[in-house]
Amino acid sequence: MSAESGPREATPGTRPWLDPILPDGERVRLLVDAMTLDEKLAQLGSVWGVVDVDADGRARVSPRADDEGGTDRTFAELTRHGIGQLTRVYGTRPVEPRDGARALAAVQRDLRARTRLGIPAMVHEECLSGLIAFRAAAFPTPLAWAASFDPATIEQTAAAIGHDLRALGVHQGLAPVVDVVRDARWGRVEETLGEDPYLAGVLAAAYVRGLESAGVVATLKHFAGYSASRAGRNLAPVSMGPREFADVVLPPFEHALRAGARSVMHAYTAVDGLPAAADQHLLTTVLREELGFRGVVVADYFGITFLETHHRVASSPGDAAAQALTAGVDVELPTTRCYGEPLAERVQAGDVAEELVDRAVTRVLRQKVELGLLDRGWDPESPVLRAARGETLPTAGEDALPVAGEDALPVAGELDSPAHRVLARRLAERSVILLANVGEALPLTPGLSRLAVVGPCADDPSTLLGAYSFVNHVGPHHPGTGSGIAIPTVLDALRADLPDTLIEYARGCDVDGTDRSGFDEAVRIAAGAGLCLVVLGDQAGLFGGGTSGEGCDVGDLTLPGVQGELLEVLLGTGVPVVLVTISGRPYAVGAWNDRLAAHLQAFFPGEEGGRAVAAVLSGRIAPSGRLPVQIPRHPGGQPATYLHAPLGDLSGVSSADPTPVFPFGHGLTYTTFAYGDLQADDRSIGTDGETVLRCTVTNTGSRRGTEVVQLYLSVPVAAEVTRPVRQLIGFARVTLDPGHLAQLAFTVHADRTACTGRDLRRTVTPGRVELLVGPSSAVLPLRVYLDLVGDVREVGSDRVLVTPVRVTARRSVPIPAPRTGEDAVTAPGTAVAGDPPEETVLRATPPGTPSDRASG
Repeated sequence: MSAESGPREATPGTRPWLDPILPDGERVRLLVDAMTLDEKLAQLGSVWGVVDVDADGRARVSPRADDEGGTDRTFAELTRHGIGQLTRVYGTRPVEPRDGARALAAVQRDLRARTRLGIPAMVHEECLSGLIAFRAAAFPTPLAWAASFDPATIEQTAAAIGHDLRALGVHQGLAPVVDVVRDARWGRVEETLGEDPYLAGVLAAAYVRGLESAGVVATLKHFAGYSASRAGRNLAPVSMGPREFADVVLPPFEHALRAGARSVMHAYTAVDGLPAAADQHLLTTVLREELGFRGVVVADYFGITFLETHHRVASSPGDAAAQALTAGVDVELPTTRCYGEPLAERVQAGDVAEELVDRAVTRVLRQKVELGLLDRGWDPESPVLRAARGETLPTAGEDALPVAGEDALPVAGELDSPAHRVLARRLAERSVILLANVGEALPLTPGLSRLAVVGPCADDPSTLLGAYSFVNHVGPHHPGTGSGIAIPTVLDALRADLPDTLIEYARGCDVDGTDRSGFDEAVRIAAGAGLCLVVLGDQAGLFGGGTSGEGCDVGDLTLPGVQGELLEVLLGTGVPVVLVTISGRPYAVGAWNDRLAAHLQAFFPGEEGGRAVAAVLSGRIAPSGRLPVQIPRHPGGQPATYLHAPLGDLSGVSSADPTPVFPFGHGLTYTTFAYGDLQADDRSIGTDGETVLRCTVTNTGSRRGTEVVQLYLSVPVAAEVTRPVRQLIGFARVTLDPGHLAQLAFTVHADRTACTGRDLRRTVTPGRVELLVGPSSAVLPLRVYLDLVGDVREVGSDRVLVTPVRVTARRSVPIPAPRTGEDAVTAPGTAVAGDPPEETVLRATPPGTPSDRASG
């Protein structure tokens, strides 16, 4: 059968697949049976569209015509047989949201009217830290989410992001990043959820639940092993054994798949010489057969082409297409170079079975059916256009736009509303980490008369945002456009919070570069102040356009440019120095740590990050962030994370000291906490059993504060393979007033001790393990041994992934203390004296249930 031949003409009256009464599978089968080969392949491809507005105000989508994925063909030519996806209509160039919505509605009407089968396109956008679009809210980066240890707020934030996407007619968000940090030199550390697979998995699942609750498809990326590229270089080969892959890389994806993610994006990298886009074992055997995924696998941008041009494992676009399709890649993004004519020729020549095309198109069309795109009455006008006409939108039922928790969000194209900013600020505030406060310089004293503020990140809004923000992702290509949103800097916020303090500012130097001409002015204002606040860090960008971000990898963890020299000369003034680091990765600070009065870390905290940092500095709120990555003492020594085997510690067999200056999980606050009363309901359980571990935490200080209680596993005696010295298996944020106590109950299942053994089976092995509780991976005052008895038990994808935590708050001997302003707000998902007796902080997700949602 030629690509042009096929079933007879499908007229509107003979399209039974549009009937929503029929079962989804039957609708998809009827449609696939009616399609020609060209029409099937069109659904596996994409067009990168940009919005143009003519002199009469009419908006339309045109194919991108520049060097990156550009084409000189018209949109009608590219979509003659339909199209599967439209790429980043809002996120490629500055476009007013309503103009983009009008253009998108026109495109969808055109596809329905002009193409033979009238199948609408799915639309996808980047949304890692919020929708990348002009005038859209810029939330903190995922590394900041991880620092919050707050899945409830992350889920609310993701619901808000999903709401924005859906309101604009977007169906799929390319987030979250589920890669685990293995080397902090990698430029995309800022996009990750840290170096621990359990923390990354729990928070990725929260993001997925939030995004999917808005009816938007969440996309897990990058499957799998991308963050372990050699020397931290983007796209470099990955050298990794199967046990590390199974026990570190895969578990976060399992969490997120169980939460209901309906799409997965393959990684660019090759693991042990085999590129992910061509790895049938990874994309079919592991992902679908072992993990039960039934959704759609999309290519990372140009990833199929890279099989030919970068990896050199394919001889042509057609060969690349054949390998990717066979492996299990369903959709080519961001344009159609391989899955169009080159793949058609392979199928027609008999080199690729059309059944593989049918397999992929069935998955794509099933997802379109789920999204309602193939319903007879589907309306291409997005909610933003309907609201602009004054149409009343539903507030209940399946067509209702959801709200993010207690914060009702608008639908009329207001992408950075007060409700957005409440969420942005809440998440930013909970992510700021107080690393050190030796001189008790923080919070700043109300009577401080003169403050020097120095540094390139103190008064530059773009340094608060990650690379996947409109400002840093799209803005550099359109200078003069502006950010489209308000981004108060740290300096702005400090002046608002400290109106009675004389604040002088000097930039000192740039984020990068060698210009030291600003040093003298910085020293001058520091010498005349009672305290010097130094704000240093990163400028996010892409492919060398910044110091952090995709393609912005580094050789070591020295502060960029001459920022370290600036800090050194300011320390030489003798004035107390408080360092604030705003960055996308951890930097080595061991050379200065003992001389700083205090040190605050914020990982790209977003549009409200300046206010969040200032609020912690001024004491208006107490810091509650914890490190999702360790802070190294020295700039070299990578790759290194806290998840190391015994010989990864400092020992007599090596002169190199890998001990971090601040460990994973570390973070201080303005009060103190005491741990006690550790009990295990059972000290001996079967290899399929569970126990409840109980402990108490008491606020022993003089003000309200939040503690992140962390539970770790250690295997201190003979194990079949080397295990991490300790690894996180549970956590909870607990907010307490002075003198109040909370009891925590962790339900620990034997599955949480499983690992991949010598025979590459994941098993729970009988023996003794140790459970440790404390405020960080290095400070664990509570310890108890647990004996596992019975037979070795193999566990699969249905194993228990989460350690549920129940927090009970009860009054102890209260110490009177004032509760004012923001500091008096109770955090969702935490336990506070006076709250209801019990509140579940984290629940396990039953295996199997979300997999049904994840069908596509």
